[in-house]
Amino acid sequence: MAATHQFDVNKLFSMAGRKAVVTGGGTGIGLMAAQAIAANGGKVYITGRRKEVLDNAVKSHHPNQQGGEIIALGPCDVTKKDDLQKLVEELQKKEKYIDLLVCNAGVAGSKASPDQDDASDLKQRLWENESVEEWNSTYSTDVTSVYFTTVAFLPLLQAGIEPHGPLNRFGASVITISSMSGMMTDAQGHFSYNAAKAATVHLTKLMSAEFQRTWIRVNSIAPGYFPSEMTDKNKSSDDNQKSEFPQEKIENTGHVPAMRPGREEEMGMTVLYLARNEYVNGQILAVDGGVLNVVGGR
Repeated sequence: MAATHQFDVNKLFSMAGRKAVVTGGGTGIGLMAAQAIAANGGKVYITGRRKEVLDNAVKSHHPNQQGGEIIALGPCDVTKKDDLQKLVEELQKKEKYIDLLVCNAGVAGSKASPDQDDASDLKQRLWENESVEEWNSTYSTDVTSVYFTTVAFLPLLQAGIEPHGPLNRFGASVITISSMSGMMTDAQGHFSYNAAKAATVHLTKLMSAEFQRTWIRVNSIAPGYFPSEMTDKNKSSDDNQKSEFPQEKIENTGHVPAMRPGREEEMGMTVLYLARNEYVNGQILAVDGGVLNVVGGR
Protein backbone atom coordinates (compact mmCIF):
# COMPACT_ATOMS: atom_id res chain seq x y z
CA MET A 1 0.00 0.00 0.00
CA ALA A 2 1.34 3.40 -0.97
CA ALA A 3 1.79 6.00 1.72
CA THR A 4 0.97 9.59 0.79
CA HIS A 5 4.62 10.65 0.56
CA GLN A 6 5.12 8.11 -2.22
CA PHE A 7 2.90 10.25 -4.46
CA ASP A 8 5.44 13.07 -4.36
CA VAL A 9 6.03 14.17 -7.96
CA ASN A 10 9.78 13.92 -7.45
CA LYS A 11 9.36 10.23 -6.72
CA LEU A 12 6.71 9.52 -9.33
CA PHE A 13 8.72 10.93 -12.21
CA SER A 14 12.31 10.84 -11.03
CA MET A 15 14.83 9.60 -13.59
CA ALA A 16 17.66 9.48 -11.05
CA GLY A 17 19.99 6.59 -11.77
CA ARG A 18 18.31 5.90 -15.11
CA LYS A 19 20.02 5.97 -18.49
CA ALA A 20 18.47 6.88 -21.83
CA VAL A 21 19.27 7.25 -25.52
CA VAL A 22 17.44 9.75 -27.73
CA THR A 23 17.82 9.72 -31.51
CA GLY A 24 17.46 13.06 -33.21
CA GLY A 25 18.21 14.44 -29.78
CA GLY A 26 19.91 17.67 -30.81
CA THR A 27 16.82 19.63 -31.76
CA GLY A 28 13.03 19.74 -31.53
CA ILE A 29 11.11 17.05 -29.68
CA GLY A 30 14.24 14.94 -29.23
CA LEU A 31 15.95 17.73 -27.34
CA MET A 32 12.81 18.34 -25.26
CA ALA A 33 12.86 14.66 -24.28
CA ALA A 34 16.55 14.83 -23.39
CA GLN A 35 16.05 17.94 -21.27
CA ALA A 36 13.14 16.38 -19.37
CA ILE A 37 15.11 13.23 -18.61
CA ALA A 38 18.25 15.08 -17.54
CA ALA A 39 16.38 17.70 -15.49
CA ASN A 40 14.94 14.86 -13.42
CA GLY A 41 18.24 13.16 -12.70
CA GLY A 42 18.74 10.90 -15.71
CA LYS A 43 21.83 10.40 -17.82
CA VAL A 44 20.77 10.83 -21.42
CA TYR A 45 22.80 10.18 -24.54
CA ILE A 46 21.74 12.07 -27.66
CA THR A 47 22.61 11.22 -31.23
CA GLY A 48 21.86 12.52 -34.70
CA ARG A 49 23.49 13.12 -38.05
CA ARG A 50 25.09 16.52 -37.26
CA LYS A 51 27.92 16.51 -34.71
CA GLU A 52 27.95 20.28 -34.29
CA VAL A 53 24.24 20.27 -33.42
CA LEU A 54 24.72 17.56 -30.80
CA ASP A 55 27.68 19.32 -29.24
CA ASN A 56 25.84 22.63 -29.14
CA ALA A 57 22.78 21.02 -27.57
CA VAL A 58 24.94 19.59 -24.79
CA LYS A 59 26.67 22.94 -24.24
CA SER A 60 23.41 24.91 -24.23
CA HIS A 61 21.23 22.63 -22.15
CA HIS A 62 23.40 20.84 -19.64
CA PRO A 63 21.33 20.50 -16.46
CA ASN A 64 22.64 22.27 -13.37
CA GLN A 65 20.74 20.31 -10.75
CA GLN A 66 19.26 16.90 -9.86
CA GLY A 67 22.43 15.13 -11.00
CA GLY A 68 21.27 14.68 -14.60
CA GLU A 69 23.54 14.75 -17.61
CA ILE A 70 23.24 15.15 -21.39
CA ILE A 71 26.01 13.49 -23.41
CA ALA A 72 26.56 13.50 -27.17
CA LEU A 73 27.28 10.20 -28.87
CA GLY A 74 28.98 9.99 -32.23
CA PRO A 75 26.95 11.10 -35.26
CA CYS A 76 24.61 8.41 -36.52
CA ASP A 77 22.41 7.99 -39.57
CA VAL A 78 19.62 5.80 -38.20
CA THR A 79 18.71 4.59 -41.69
CA LYS A 80 22.01 2.69 -41.84
CA LYS A 81 22.46 -0.56 -39.90
CA ASP A 82 26.24 -0.11 -39.76
CA ASP A 83 25.81 3.28 -38.08
CA LEU A 84 23.37 1.82 -35.57
CA GLN A 85 25.71 -1.05 -34.72
CA LYS A 86 28.60 1.37 -34.22
CA LEU A 87 26.39 3.49 -31.98
CA VAL A 88 25.50 0.50 -29.82
CA GLU A 89 29.15 -0.55 -29.60
CA GLU A 90 30.16 3.00 -28.62
CA LEU A 91 27.55 3.05 -25.87
CA GLN A 92 28.52 -0.41 -24.61
CA LYS A 93 31.96 0.99 -23.83
CA LYS A 94 30.30 3.50 -21.51
CA GLU A 95 27.28 1.69 -20.06
CA LYS A 96 26.23 -1.85 -19.21
CA TYR A 97 22.57 -1.08 -19.84
CA ILE A 98 20.00 1.59 -20.64
CA ASP A 99 16.48 2.06 -19.27
CA LEU A 100 14.92 4.07 -22.07
CA LEU A 101 15.21 4.48 -25.83
CA VAL A 102 13.43 7.38 -27.52
CA CYS A 103 13.17 6.86 -31.30
CA ASN A 104 12.64 10.44 -32.40
CA ALA A 105 14.58 10.91 -35.65
CA GLY A 106 12.29 11.70 -38.55
CA VAL A 107 11.71 13.78 -41.69
CA ALA A 108 8.69 15.58 -43.12
CA GLY A 109 8.88 14.32 -46.67
CA SER A 110 7.44 15.94 -49.78
CA LYS A 111 4.24 17.94 -49.92
CA ALA A 112 1.54 18.10 -52.58
CA SER A 113 -1.88 19.46 -51.65
CA PRO A 114 -4.78 17.45 -53.15
CA ASP A 115 -6.94 20.52 -53.69
CA GLN A 116 -7.97 19.93 -57.30
CA ASP A 117 -11.54 18.90 -58.19
CA ASP A 118 -10.70 17.72 -61.68
CA ALA A 119 -9.08 14.29 -61.67
CA SER A 120 -6.62 15.17 -64.43
CA ASP A 121 -5.52 18.29 -62.58
CA LEU A 122 -5.29 16.30 -59.36
CA LYS A 123 -3.09 13.69 -61.02
CA GLN A 124 -0.81 16.37 -62.42
CA ARG A 125 -0.46 18.09 -59.04
CA LEU A 126 0.41 14.88 -57.18
CA TRP A 127 2.37 13.20 -59.96
CA GLU A 128 4.68 16.13 -60.61
CA ASN A 129 5.26 17.23 -57.01
CA GLU A 130 6.16 13.88 -55.48
CA SER A 131 8.55 11.09 -56.36
CA VAL A 132 8.97 7.44 -55.49
CA GLU A 133 12.43 8.24 -54.16
CA GLU A 134 11.06 10.86 -51.75
CA TRP A 135 8.37 8.47 -50.53
CA ASN A 136 10.93 5.73 -49.94
CA SER A 137 13.24 8.13 -48.10
CA THR A 138 10.42 9.29 -45.82
CA TYR A 139 9.40 5.72 -45.03
CA SER A 140 13.00 4.66 -44.45
CA THR A 141 13.59 7.41 -41.89
CA ASP A 142 10.21 7.52 -40.18
CA VAL A 143 9.42 3.79 -40.02
CA THR A 144 12.22 1.42 -41.02
CA SER A 145 14.80 3.20 -38.87
CA VAL A 146 12.48 3.07 -35.84
CA TYR A 147 12.34 -0.71 -36.16
CA PHE A 148 16.07 -1.28 -36.60
CA THR A 149 17.02 1.25 -33.93
CA THR A 150 14.79 -0.54 -31.44
CA VAL A 151 16.10 -3.97 -32.43
CA ALA A 152 19.70 -2.76 -32.14
CA PHE A 153 19.19 -1.63 -28.53
CA LEU A 154 17.11 -4.58 -27.27
CA PRO A 155 20.01 -6.28 -25.43
CA LEU A 156 21.04 -3.08 -23.65
CA LEU A 157 17.43 -2.43 -22.69
CA GLN A 158 16.91 -5.92 -21.31
CA ALA A 159 20.18 -5.65 -19.39
CA GLY A 160 18.65 -2.69 -17.56
CA ILE A 161 15.87 -4.72 -15.99
CA GLU A 162 17.90 -6.59 -13.37
CA PRO A 163 19.46 -3.55 -11.62
CA HIS A 164 16.01 -2.26 -10.67
CA GLY A 165 14.76 -5.55 -9.24
CA PRO A 166 12.04 -8.11 -10.16
CA LEU A 167 9.17 -5.78 -9.25
CA ASN A 168 10.31 -3.40 -11.99
CA ARG A 169 10.51 -5.88 -14.83
CA PHE A 170 8.76 -3.56 -17.25
CA GLY A 171 11.01 -0.67 -16.23
CA ALA A 172 12.90 -0.71 -19.53
CA SER A 173 11.00 0.87 -22.39
CA VAL A 174 10.99 2.35 -25.85
CA ILE A 175 9.13 5.52 -26.80
CA THR A 176 8.60 6.06 -30.50
CA ILE A 177 7.67 9.50 -31.75
CA SER A 178 4.89 9.09 -34.28
CA SER A 179 2.42 11.91 -34.99
CA MET A 180 -1.22 12.88 -34.81
CA SER A 181 -0.85 12.95 -38.60
CA GLY A 182 -0.66 9.18 -38.55
CA MET A 183 -4.05 9.02 -36.84
CA MET A 184 -6.11 11.30 -39.07
CA THR A 185 -7.82 11.02 -42.45
CA ASP A 186 -6.81 14.53 -43.55
CA ALA A 187 -3.67 14.18 -45.68
CA GLN A 188 -2.66 17.81 -45.04
CA GLY A 189 -0.79 17.60 -48.33
CA HIS A 190 1.64 15.17 -46.69
CA PHE A 191 0.61 11.78 -48.06
CA SER A 192 4.04 10.20 -47.59
CA TYR A 193 4.56 11.62 -44.09
CA ASN A 194 1.08 10.79 -42.81
CA ALA A 195 1.23 7.29 -44.26
CA ALA A 196 4.66 6.73 -42.71
CA LYS A 197 3.55 7.96 -39.30
CA ALA A 198 0.50 5.70 -39.48
CA ALA A 199 2.92 2.85 -40.09
CA THR A 200 4.95 3.98 -37.06
CA VAL A 201 1.79 3.84 -34.95
CA HIS A 202 1.12 0.26 -36.00
CA LEU A 203 4.78 -0.73 -35.76
CA THR A 204 4.73 0.48 -32.15
CA LYS A 205 1.82 -1.84 -31.38
CA LEU A 206 3.51 -4.75 -33.13
CA MET A 207 6.77 -4.26 -31.24
CA SER A 208 4.92 -3.85 -27.95
CA ALA A 209 3.09 -7.14 -28.40
CA GLU A 210 6.08 -9.10 -29.67
CA PHE A 211 8.81 -7.63 -27.46
CA GLN A 212 6.95 -7.87 -24.16
CA ARG A 213 8.39 -11.38 -23.84
CA THR A 214 11.70 -9.60 -23.24
CA TRP A 215 10.04 -7.44 -20.54
CA ILE A 216 10.52 -4.30 -22.64
CA ARG A 217 7.59 -1.92 -23.03
CA VAL A 218 6.98 0.00 -26.27
CA ASN A 219 4.70 3.06 -26.44
CA SER A 220 4.36 6.02 -28.76
CA ILE A 221 3.84 9.76 -28.44
CA ALA A 222 1.79 11.22 -31.29
CA PRO A 223 2.55 14.95 -31.15
CA GLY A 224 0.45 17.70 -32.59
CA TYR A 225 1.99 21.05 -33.39
CA PHE A 226 5.25 21.50 -31.47
CA PRO A 227 8.20 23.73 -32.32
CA SER A 228 10.93 21.95 -34.26
CA GLU A 229 13.04 22.39 -37.36
CA MET A 230 10.35 20.47 -39.21
CA THR A 231 7.65 22.99 -38.28
CA ASP A 232 9.72 26.20 -38.03
CA LYS A 233 9.05 28.57 -40.94
CA ASN A 234 12.81 28.83 -41.52
CA LYS A 235 13.35 25.08 -41.04
CA SER A 236 16.14 25.86 -38.60
CA SER A 237 17.13 26.21 -34.94
CA ASP A 238 18.60 29.16 -33.06
CA ASP A 239 21.94 29.24 -31.23
CA ASN A 240 20.45 27.09 -28.45
CA GLN A 241 19.12 24.50 -30.91
CA LYS A 242 15.56 25.71 -30.37
CA SER A 243 12.90 26.46 -32.98
CA GLU A 244 9.64 28.40 -33.06
CA PHE A 245 6.13 27.60 -34.18
CA PRO A 246 4.39 30.75 -35.46
CA GLN A 247 1.09 31.49 -33.74
CA GLU A 248 -0.42 32.60 -37.04
CA LYS A 249 0.23 29.16 -38.48
CA ILE A 250 -1.91 27.64 -35.71
CA GLU A 251 -4.67 30.15 -36.33
CA ASN A 252 -4.58 29.50 -40.07
CA THR A 253 -5.19 25.78 -39.63
CA GLY A 254 -8.55 26.42 -38.00
CA HIS A 255 -8.52 23.04 -36.26
CA VAL A 256 -6.54 23.47 -33.03
CA PRO A 257 -8.97 23.83 -30.10
CA ALA A 258 -6.13 24.85 -27.76
CA MET A 259 -5.38 27.75 -30.13
CA ARG A 260 -1.62 27.47 -29.61
CA PRO A 261 1.26 25.11 -30.33
CA GLY A 262 2.28 22.62 -27.67
CA ARG A 263 4.65 23.81 -24.98
CA GLU A 264 8.00 22.11 -24.67
CA GLU A 265 7.31 21.31 -21.01
CA GLU A 266 4.14 19.46 -22.06
CA MET A 267 6.18 17.17 -24.27
CA GLY A 268 8.59 16.65 -21.37
CA MET A 269 5.71 15.65 -19.08
CA THR A 270 4.59 13.04 -21.59
CA VAL A 271 8.05 11.53 -21.97
CA LEU A 272 8.44 11.19 -18.21
CA TYR A 273 5.00 9.61 -17.84
CA LEU A 274 5.65 6.90 -20.41
CA ALA A 275 9.19 6.35 -19.14
CA ARG A 276 8.15 5.78 -15.53
CA ASN A 277 4.68 4.24 -15.66
CA GLU A 278 5.47 0.55 -16.02
CA TYR A 279 1.81 -0.40 -16.37
CA VAL A 280 1.46 1.36 -19.74
CA ASN A 281 2.37 -0.76 -22.76
CA GLY A 282 1.42 -0.60 -26.43
CA GLN A 283 -0.31 2.77 -26.18
CA ILE A 284 -0.36 5.68 -28.61
CA LEU A 285 -0.65 8.91 -26.64
CA ALA A 286 -1.77 11.87 -28.74
CA VAL A 287 -0.58 15.22 -27.39
CA ASP A 288 -2.32 17.43 -29.91
CA GLY A 289 -4.28 20.20 -28.23
CA GLY A 290 -7.53 18.52 -29.26
CA VAL A 291 -6.86 18.40 -33.01
CA LEU A 292 -8.08 14.82 -33.41
CA ASN A 293 -11.42 15.91 -31.93
CA VAL A 294 -11.82 18.18 -34.95
CA VAL A 295 -10.00 16.49 -37.81
CA GLY A 296 -11.16 12.99 -38.70
CA GLY A 297 -9.14 10.40 -36.89
CA ARG A 298 -9.03 6.64 -36.57
